Amino acid sequence: MKARNKYNFTNEFFNTQEGYITFPEIYLVRLFVDSINGKKDLVNFPELAVRASEINGIGLINEISHKLFKQFEEEKEPDLYTNLFTELKSSIDENTLEMGMKSFIEEFPPPDVYSGEVDAATYLEGSTEGKNNREIVLEEMVHVWLNNSNPSFSKHLEFFDDVNLEKNTSYLEVVENIDSYFANQEPFGPENLPLIQLLQRPVSEHPYSIKNQLEYMTKEWGTFLDPTTYYRLLYALDLFAEEEKMRGLGPGEAQAIDYGEGLEERYTPDKDWMPNVVMLAKTTYVWLDQLSKKHNREIRHLDQIPIEELDQLATWGFNALWLIGLWERSPASKTVKHWCGNPDAEASAYSLFDYVIADDLGGERAFDILKERAQSKGIRLASDMVPNHTGIDSKWIREHPDWYVSLDYPPFPSYSYSGDNLSSDSNLGIYLEDHYFSRSDAAVTFKRVDFRTNETKYIYHGNDGTSMPWNDTAQLNYLLPVVREAVIETILHVAKKFPIIRFDAAMTLTKKHFQRLWFPPPGSGGDIPSRAGMGITQEEFHKAIPQEFWREVVDRINQEMPDTLLLAEAFWLLEGFFVRTLGMHRVYNSAFMNMLRDEDNAKYRSVIKNTLEFDPQILKRFVNFMNNPDEETAAKQFGKGEKYFGICLLLVTLPGLPMFGHGMIEGFAEKYGMEYRQAYWEEEVDQGLLQHHERVIFPLVKNRYLFSNIDNFYLYDLYTTDGYVDENVFCYSNGTETK
Repeated sequence: MKARNKYNFTNEFFNTQEGYITFPEIYLVRLFVDSINGKKDLVNFPELAVRASEINGIGLINEISHKLFKQFEEEKEPDLYTNLFTELKSSIDENTLEMGMKSFIEEFPPPDVYSGEVDAATYLEGSTEGKNNREIVLEEMVHVWLNNSNPSFSKHLEFFDDVNLEKNTSYLEVVENIDSYFANQEPFGPENLPLIQLLQRPVSEHPYSIKNQLEYMTKEWGTFLDPTTYYRLLYALDLFAEEEKMRGLGPGEAQAIDYGEGLEERYTPDKDWMPNVVMLAKTTYVWLDQLSKKHNREIRHLDQIPIEELDQLATWGFNALWLIGLWERSPASKTVKHWCGNPDAEASAYSLFDYVIADDLGGERAFDILKERAQSKGIRLASDMVPNHTGIDSKWIREHPDWYVSLDYPPFPSYSYSGDNLSSDSNLGIYLEDHYFSRSDAAVTFKRVDFRTNETKYIYHGNDGTSMPWNDTAQLNYLLPVVREAVIETILHVAKKFPIIRFDAAMTLTKKHFQRLWFPPPGSGGDIPSRAGMGITQEEFHKAIPQEFWREVVDRINQEMPDTLLLAEAFWLLEGFFVRTLGMHRVYNSAFMNMLRDEDNAKYRSVIKNTLEFDPQILKRFVNFMNNPDEETAAKQFGKGEKYFGICLLLVTLPGLPMFGHGMIEGFAEKYGMEYRQAYWEEEVDQGLLQHHERVIFPLVKNRYLFSNIDNFYLYDLYTTDGYVDENVFCYSNGTETK
């Protein structure tokens, strides 16, 4: 496709080499788009903004048109342009025809005319790659005419507007005669139409949408086009999906689980203690600060936690304590939190430097003392493991930068990294993308510079595709066997300290979703900005990751640390897959919180029914909760009255693992961020709420063994006098063989 020289925009942006679309090519398109948008008044006229997906789409439609012309020439009429030129000379005055072609060249100059090496007349007398230049000009005239007759291109006509040619030259007469010539040619192509009519079919079906025209070509012409062009169509659609996707909205509404088929049964058997776990979560720094105020003394280290606090938890019936934020955190994350206006913030608990107990919690020695004391009270300690990503200045970022999803250039030409260095290592530069602070872009990468070698990498932040990137994290590349093995070794290290491990965002590392997010196969991209065009085929992906990472983890744990309970934070309807096929002992059941909070009782009863019908063993492997560290508190979601205690009763009497949130028992309403060192609200314990737990809930917790298993669990339908099932009543029974 020819384009106006005022933008110095040549075919290199549109006409690519054979092979899959490559990221540098998209980068060139984005570079051009940024250049054009920089010349526009987008503040007052935002509708004039040019989008990379549309420019790329226009280029691909032109490329396909050229390919079909060439294919028609090869299959139907080898002397096509010689015959066309002869036909035109017989119907148009030869001088008029010559002047029309010269005018076209001057309006849309080829590179050597644009550079001034030759004039239009000289160019017409020559040839390019063995093809007469007059024939080349005739073909380009057809494509410019087709572009101008495509309404979906109207926003971009500044690149190939032919209005001057129509008004002042014989251009229109020439293209009309060309159209007549092709109308009489033999039908051709996937729809068996004359060539020009074939090229206009997507336009007639979808006159105002470049994206829909590409979809039409993909569906209707896919088997006719060569594989490379077909994949380019898929990638072009990926780019549209990437630009159109709404981000930052979270995972969306909870859905009732429908298990379907294909879940291979490979459960990991429970150890005898696992079914009866009842877990309490505590955000460690906040809890220590609250204990300091409660006991009127400084409690900063793990070994300073009063033994009477552990006694109290055991008395209530808790036998597992999840301490959130024990590991050494990223110094850069802490700095970023301070930059963003919270001078009291700690680094995020999920942006880690290394898997060692944090020094300011007392380090390994203080942890060992706490662990021994907790064990004496029958309480097992639980810890997070964050497998998807590390902190942006982690030990691995320093030592193994090649372990991350990265590029050698910024993913978007508009990206800049002009802020202060976040690295505490004098040999290393870590820079956030500037749009992070203005919140005007997704800011999907940060810049890492090795000052010793000047090597620069643009490393992606962790991201699950449902929200903005986690900008204090770095995304690990699980295509690399060395990364998978390093993470497994880290998990084994954690298992030596903790008998219960919670895996953060575990669903992102299933093969299906890791490829979807980071290496999307053609036609499936769009979830992470700039990853469209970076995909590989499913065959290539499965070759790189032969088996599910989590299955490998489970098998290694079962072999080397079999007395470890593995708990997966997993959503996206993967609950059954994680426990039944991947072999995790337990999996998050977010439907419990979401549906019961929203009083969508029929939907949650359907979750129980579907699970019982498919495989009851899944039900006992759910982790049920009324809040978790990423959600609002139970007091905010459920209140403190009858609704709260009704749901809490379900929590402790349904099969599964009940998990209580930090402050839930006390009635605290503040949500503690992962960077909190202390609570910011002055909240008093709701003694009435606490005492009601002690009277009603905790006696059931201490008899948890009656409710935890599935063998004797029965769910009943309660019928109204009208003969309908009352979906608002949860009626069930359970017990052991003897009780």
